[in-house]
Amino acid sequence: MTKFQLILTGIFGIFLIGGVIIFSAYRGSAGDKVTLTIWGSVPAVDFSKIVESTSLKENKTLELQYTEISEDEFDQTFIEALASGTGPDLFILPSDKIVKHKNKIFVIPYSVFTQRQFKDAFIEGAEIYTSPEGVMALPVVVDPLVMYWNRSIFNSAKITQPPKYWDEFYSLANIISIKDGALNIQKSAVAFGEFGNVSHAKEIIATLAMQAGTPITTWQGNEIKSTFSYSFNKPTIPAEAAVNFYTEFSNPAKPSYSWNRSLPASYNYFLGGDLALYFGFASEIASLQLKNPNLNFDVGKVPASRESSEEGLDVVYGRFYALAITKSSKNPNVAFAAASVLIGEGASSWSDALRLPPVSRNLLSTRQTDAYKSIFYDSAIRARAWFDPEPNQSNGVFRSMIESITSGRARVSESVTRASRELDGLLAK
Repeated sequence: MTKFQLILTGIFGIFLIGGVIIFSAYRGSAGDKVTLTIWGSVPAVDFSKIVESTSLKENKTLELQYTEISEDEFDQTFIEALASGTGPDLFILPSDKIVKHKNKIFVIPYSVFTQRQFKDAFIEGAEIYTSPEGVMALPVVVDPLVMYWNRSIFNSAKITQPPKYWDEFYSLANIISIKDGALNIQKSAVAFGEFGNVSHAKEIIATLAMQAGTPITTWQGNEIKSTFSYSFNKPTIPAEAAVNFYTEFSNPAKPSYSWNRSLPASYNYFLGGDLALYFGFASEIASLQLKNPNLNFDVGKVPASRESSEEGLDVVYGRFYALAITKSSKNPNVAFAAASVLIGEGASSWSDALRLPPVSRNLLSTRQTDAYKSIFYDSAIRARAWFDPEPNQSNGVFRSMIESITSGRARVSESVTRASRELDGLLAK
């Protein structure tokens, strides 16, 4: 092994075993002071708190310069900066941007940070950051999808618990959803079936598809391919089963009819007290509490099918965040050492600052007494992501798939096959 590999392997060995990294292993060979630039959409004040919680704040040979860029502007700014040679050494990489930026990432070889070390350190869903060649980024937190439920609506319906399984939604829709003689929905059990006015529709469909048995996309050799239309030796293609269930709730001919495209966005309908179940991210809880302090709601885990629980597919979509090194960095070894400290010593600080569950197995094993945090931590363990080729463009693929079914233009099988083909097209770009 090279001196560089020995240093970094030693650093990570200490981090994984004891959670403490001796940064002086690098300092001894540093020479002049090194400046590392880090970009991300995390608020600068929060990032400063993370750095302050680590030994990096006392390191005299290393200076960290963090630049906060809004999520909407990050991609364009990042690409333009790399093209002009002014990009950062490290950047915060959301899991749904891995494909978009993977050609800009310095991949950490498994000879430096082994697959065994990665699996021992992080939960299974974080493996989205691994590739056939090595580790693409070092994960820190995850924002899992959860189920917010209106306690007042459930109390009025004399239902004491939110659903745990998807098949409970049929009877729930009959009991809670209120429709007039013209089938206008006045109160809804769940916002499923449409796309444009269902917040996080793509993530909900992805959850259903992954629980049914498809990872949606996967590595095939050194390329990422869509598996959305694969059967996986099941009697029903998993994605078709998922989409069929999802769209049923917007069919006026079905007893489960609970949603249509004329209704407001599901987020606003839930805030207004007219939607019993809202599927959103853990990070949304603060905004829900702020925008309607009088809303009587609680949080539960996203349901599973009875089959997925038995088959070990009780998963839920989650958006992961990690620190990645850019290929253009002039100091990849220092960047890796600094990132190791930030996600090692600073692991709990990331979680506290961003109010999101960690991805560290050790931290997630700690029992949570807070009512909401306990659900978020349990959901984090279940969280999985998929290789999204480009969030906005894949949104269009999923929207077209759902609307072609609900409008009657295509059958479920045709729509799923076309969506898979379109995802492959996006992945090949």
